[in-house]
This record gives sequence, structure tokens and C-alpha cells, in this order.
Amino acid sequence: MADVVQLDPDSLQIPGDNPSTPSSPATARNDCSITPLTPLPSPRVEVRPRTSCPFSVVVAIDFGTTSSGYAFSFTQDSEAIHMMKRWEGGDPGVANQKSPTCLLLSPDLRFHSFGFAARDFYHDLDPEEARHWLYFDKFKMKIHSTSDLTMETELEAVNGRRVRAIEVFAHALHFFREHALKEVKDQSSSVLEGEDIRWVITVPAVWRQPAKQFMREAAYLAGLVSPECPEQLLIALEPEAASIYCRKLRLHQVLDLSLQPMTNGFDQEGSRPFDSSFRQAREHLRRSRHSRTFLVESGTGELWSELQTGDRYIVADCGGGTVDLTVHQIEQPQGTLKELYKASGGPYGAVGVDLAFEAMLCQIFGEDFIQSFKAKRPAAWVDLTIAFEARKRTAAPGRTNALNISLPFSFIDYYKRHRGQSVEAALRKSNMNIVKWSSQGMLRLTQEAMNELFQPTVVNIVKHIEELMAKPEVCSVRFLFLVGGFAESPILQKAVQRAVGRTCRIIIPHDVGLTILKGAVLFGLDPTVVRVRRCPLIYGVGVLNRFVEGRHPQDKLLIKDGREWCTDILDRFVCVDQSVALGEVVRRSYTPARLGQRKIIINIYCSATEEVTYISDPGVRKCGTITLDLPEPLPLPGAVGGAGGGAGGPERREIRATMQFGDTEIKVTAVDVMSNRSVRASIDFLSN
Repeated sequence: MADVVQLDPDSLQIPGDNPSTPSSPATARNDCSITPLTPLPSPRVEVRPRTSCPFSVVVAIDFGTTSSGYAFSFTQDSEAIHMMKRWEGGDPGVANQKSPTCLLLSPDLRFHSFGFAARDFYHDLDPEEARHWLYFDKFKMKIHSTSDLTMETELEAVNGRRVRAIEVFAHALHFFREHALKEVKDQSSSVLEGEDIRWVITVPAVWRQPAKQFMREAAYLAGLVSPECPEQLLIALEPEAASIYCRKLRLHQVLDLSLQPMTNGFDQEGSRPFDSSFRQAREHLRRSRHSRTFLVESGTGELWSELQTGDRYIVADCGGGTVDLTVHQIEQPQGTLKELYKASGGPYGAVGVDLAFEAMLCQIFGEDFIQSFKAKRPAAWVDLTIAFEARKRTAAPGRTNALNISLPFSFIDYYKRHRGQSVEAALRKSNMNIVKWSSQGMLRLTQEAMNELFQPTVVNIVKHIEELMAKPEVCSVRFLFLVGGFAESPILQKAVQRAVGRTCRIIIPHDVGLTILKGAVLFGLDPTVVRVRRCPLIYGVGVLNRFVEGRHPQDKLLIKDGREWCTDILDRFVCVDQSVALGEVVRRSYTPARLGQRKIIINIYCSATEEVTYISDPGVRKCGTITLDLPEPLPLPGAVGGAGGGAGGPERREIRATMQFGDTEIKVTAVDVMSNRSVRASIDFLSN
């Protein structure tokens, strides 16, 4: 059990009299009593030497909202990235190099299948039987939208049953682990052990620390790596991975939207050159899919040769669930990347179009009917969403003919029994002229209808890009790289081209849906390629400081041994949008409050705004804990009064904690200064 001590003025330890030095971590009136001894005003840099990758193979898993996949590379031949095998049961006319992110559990909660196999099996189940199976689809969005994410957070299957989210994610990751290991071993000439493999899992850059830790915990549960070897797993940020891959691009591997004809700042509606270029890109992608091995440049690609030191560019990762915007600057000659502005974006991915389609169905047929149909005919509902997904991918700005979406027979039949009228009659009554009914049992969505479905999501994405480009830190951007599955949409491409096509060059890699996956492999091979990142939040702890009359509020006054202290002051480790380099550390020293204390627990607070002084200010919240497990102190021969001596007592100890904020995850280590022994240190953002 941890010693978490009430803040008691009689047991509080105060080191020294320097009024400018934050003293006790009394992070709240009931927080644990530990004492920061050596606060530093800013992080210090410890340049770590660049080392060769200690692993034989890097396997990256791009865990997406709508589709997922894996790729790998052997460190001996790092210019070849091997894509996974094509999946069984893929959709005609749709790229099957990634698998739908859907999972099926049996009625007794055992893993059954993932991807196309899960979707097809579930679809073929008898409607009555399907109600007992647990089908999960697009479940990654729950991790983004849950503000109080924990290990106990639950996901709801299509049939309404709930399962712990960590178990669903672990099942999916275990599936990829088994597939990837088999394929890697098939292609490897040597015997591979578990410790020879470095795993990389991609997450949105806008995800906070709890969500990143959640993916790590799911990977541990799935058996990818052991918690004893955390360095074997890297969390890669999706737009960062895309940025790393874009460094390798050749001119023939991209579609440059800036080269399209423009009239008064707008491209010509339905202009043939735009459609032609897009078709060429599609054809190139189709041909490249016959090969599952991609060769990347050993140095940097031709696009990069146009860039000079200090040039900046934006990567807009438009995925299924989120849109992630990252701004990078080139550092020559080393070719590393520096993040110029904290990651921005939000839940504006392609799923927004799916939700708009569902809202349209609710408007036509009634929300109560749609909810009832989803619950009573879950497999047929999935069938309908698949039909819409295929049509959504063919929607283009210049298209004149309507898009036909097959309604499952059970939908038509269920509506007639539920409402006592036909689907066709419902359409007529809805007065929705942009959706028609075809005698072949199909909904006909006009171009206007598709525009309505796309508009809210596309407008959000364009608005975010424009707002980012208007910031002073992001001025003079040379390129905008449009990546992610949703970037394949001609409707989105045209909207972005209209908005910023005259300001910078818009580049779309031909294999746009695989850009993140390939970049994640490259990141695993060299995690030092992004040298400077921006901190999205303030992080810190609460401390005591000398009370200054007139500056500090009276309700923060604490009197100890005749001295006046101000409680709850936020001692900042890092600030919002602060540049933090790889290897840069923040150090704080703490001392246990009592003799024999075996655990120190320090509460971490965060805030998205700079204008905060106290941990009790609006917008500041407790977001995690640092736990330091203290070993038995080593007796010092002949020592009188211990290392600390004086007011601290005979066994006063200094525990020095070192925190790293420059990586994709926050890390902490600690040592017992007196004995120079490592202290087991952990940081937890999931147990709030």
C-alpha cells in the first residue's frame, strides 16, 4: 500500500529558506507529503548518441478507425518495406491492402475473427443468431471521445452488449501479431526470437497521454511485448509517420494538385485535367498493388531536394475517425524534422460522412425505426453501411449521375411490417427531393445529396487547415501533404485545392492510404528522425512557495513553524506549445515525508491554457500520477545524521526523478541520490 500522507503542517518537510524556490509538493490539501528539492526553470538537453537499430525487424501496425494493416522491414535491408498479404473476402473495386477495423466475438466472449472475415461471417448469420454475437466496428473513435479513459472503459457491440475496451483492442492487436509473425518468419532466413522484433503502433497526434498509454497497455495484454521491455514498443504519431515517409517521395509517386488549371482562384468545375490526373494516380496505385514490397529512397526524394534548411510544410492526415494536422520544418544537412506547432485537428474524419448518411435515413424513415432496425437486424445494418461505403468512395465533384445504394431486403420488409407502408411511400412523404427510389430496390442519391453528406465534414477539415495556416508560427508553408484514407476522396481534394491551392503546393502520394503505415516502419527503424516536438499541454505538480502578501490569495496561506507558505502553486515541467527536443529532460528531486516510507505518489496536473497559477484554477485538472517505489536505504558506515542531516532527520533521502517530454510518450526514471541506485518509477495517466 502506498504511503499517501495528508498535508500536515507538523510533518511537512521544508528544504531551505530560499523564497523563490518551490518547496513542498503539497499538491492539494490531501495530497501526499513529498518535497521537491531542486526545481529547474526549464528542461535541460542531454544529446543522446544516434545508435543503430538493435532489432532485426520492425513491424508497424496502422490501427485505423475504418481500416487497419501492418507492414515490416528487416533492419539489414531497411530500404525494402514489405506490405501484408492481400486479405480474403475483400470488397470488389476497393483496395484490400488494409482490412476493415471490425472484430467479432462469440456469444461466450471468445475471439472469433477480425476484418473481412469477421464482417462476412457476421453478415451471413441468421438474424436471430446474430443478436447473440458481439460485433465491433469503428471502435477506435471511442478512445478519442472518452474524456475519462481508464482500463475499465467499455465498448458497446452492435447488439448492445458491453465489453472492456482494453480487451477488444487487445484481441485486434493479437490478431495482427499472429499474422505478422507468421509472414515475417516465412520471409526470414534466420530464426527470429520475440526480442528481435520492434513493434510500432500508430495513433492520432491529437490523442492525449491516457489514450497513448491505453494502446500500450492493450499491446502488453495482446502479447506483442512485455511490460519489462517497454522500449520494444514504439507509439508513432500518424501525421509524423506520414511526414517521415513523404521525405522519401519521388515526383512520379505523387499527384500535385497545385498544377491543376485555375480560373480566378478556383479550378474549373469537373475539369478534365483534374479527373484525368486522379485517374492516372488510381491506375498507378492499382499497378503497384501487384507488388507487396515497396522500395524507399536511401536518402531523401526529389521533392525534398527542392526544400532548404528552415522550409516548412504541413501534413494533413485525413483518416476515418480524426483529422490530424502537423507542421514540420526541415533541418539540413542531417535531414531531421522539427515540429513547429502543436498537433491540431479533431474528430472530423470520413466517419462524419457515414453519420450524416445515418442522419439522412433517420430523417426519411424515422429515428425510432432506424434504431430498432439496428438492434433487431444488426447484420443487415452492417450490410447497408458496407453498401454506402463502396458508393462513398466513388463520389466525385463533377459527377452527374446518381449513386445507387442497395437497401437490404430485410430493411424493406422490416419497414413495411413496422410502419405498415412501403419504403417508397416513406420517401415520398419525406419530401426529400435529393433522394429518389429506384424500382430495383435502391436508394438513388443525387449529386446534391452526396454534397450534403460530405459538406459538414469537408468544411471542418478545410477550416482547420486554413486556421492553422493563418498562425504566425506557420507562415510561408511550402507544401501541404494530404494523406490518410479520406484523402483519396476527390470531393475533399477539390475543397482543399480551392481553399489553399494558391498559397502552397498540395501534394498527394499515390499510395495515400498506406503512407502512414510505411512511415511508421521508417520511424521504427530510426525514432530520432523527429528531433523536436511541441508540447500540447502544461504539465506540472502542486508545490508550496513562500507566501507574498498582496500577490497570493489568503485562502492559500499555510503557516508552518512561524513561516508563511502559499499552497497549490503549479510547478510547471513544460508549457503549452513549448519546443522539447529528443533527450531533453526535466529534473525534480523529492524526499519522503516519513522514515520507512516505501512509496512516493506525486499527482500530475495539466492545462491547455497558459494563464494558470494554481492547481485549483479553472481548466487545470489532475491527469495522472508518478509513482516512485523506494528500496530499503543502504546504511552508510559511520554516517551521522544521514545524507540530509539537519532538519530532515537521520534518514532523509533525496530521490531524483527525470522526466522526458520530447518523445511520443512521457517517460520517467528515478535514482536514489545517496546510494546511486535506480528507483522503480512509473507514470500513469489511466487510473484517474
